[in-house]
Amino acid sequence: MFVDSHCHVNFPELAAQMPDILQKMNTNSVGKALCVSVNLPDWPDLINLVEQHEALYASVGVHPDYEDTIEPTVEDLVERSHHPKVIAIGETGLDYYRLSGDLSWQRQRFRRHIQAAKQTKLPLIIHTRASSEDTLNIMREEGAQEARGVMHCFTESWEVAQASMDMGFYISFSGIVTFKKATELQEVARRMPLDRILIETDSPYLAPVPHRGKLNDPSKVIHVAEMLASLRNVKVSEIEEASTLNFFNLFNKIKH
Repeated sequence: MFVDSHCHVNFPELAAQMPDILQKMNTNSVGKALCVSVNLPDWPDLINLVEQHEALYASVGVHPDYEDTIEPTVEDLVERSHHPKVIAIGETGLDYYRLSGDLSWQRQRFRRHIQAAKQTKLPLIIHTRASSEDTLNIMREEGAQEARGVMHCFTESWEVAQASMDMGFYISFSGIVTFKKATELQEVARRMPLDRILIETDSPYLAPVPHRGKLNDPSKVIHVAEMLASLRNVKVSEIEEASTLNFFNLFNKIKH
């Protein structure tokens, strides 16, 4: 069984196709998918969706790109995390690529998510883009290693991967690793210890080759696994087994 460790199937373009998506997941042996929260106003609909489908789980958090939205408190995050299908805090982190100016609010939001993860003992889902130094510094300052978690849709250097793993974090590869020009990321994937690898789609975005440019969904996570297997010269079943075991080891609120 494959697991998509990060997707957004609650987004309208995918939610409307859930029966078809679940069928495609079944066809491709994708048994679980983690539907990741990006804001609080849409969170009730996310929870309603995952409650209806055994294969789906949820997180609670507010994405760093959402500037004009309800700001979560630590108490908000902790309270919502008590739902039985909420298995992680996030996605959270820093993004200096899409936004500029005074981003102190983004860093404060990130700190609150780390504090909530430490209280709940749930893993963090971390987004970092053009901000790796500050991301790692805040993780260290707030004791993110007490919660552990995953650096999702990883596109950073081997040094950032190492620093993250030193704090107990996993590294998740998306369809980006299948892109022809992603040579530096592919080298990171080759060097990764097998017991720290996760796979994801980040759907509806970043469809992997051979579906690049099309709508993405969790069934396509197998192409990420195939690319990792090719890069490491191992069987796809080895990536499947390791990444699935890693998922359940990290997101251990799930009983399996």
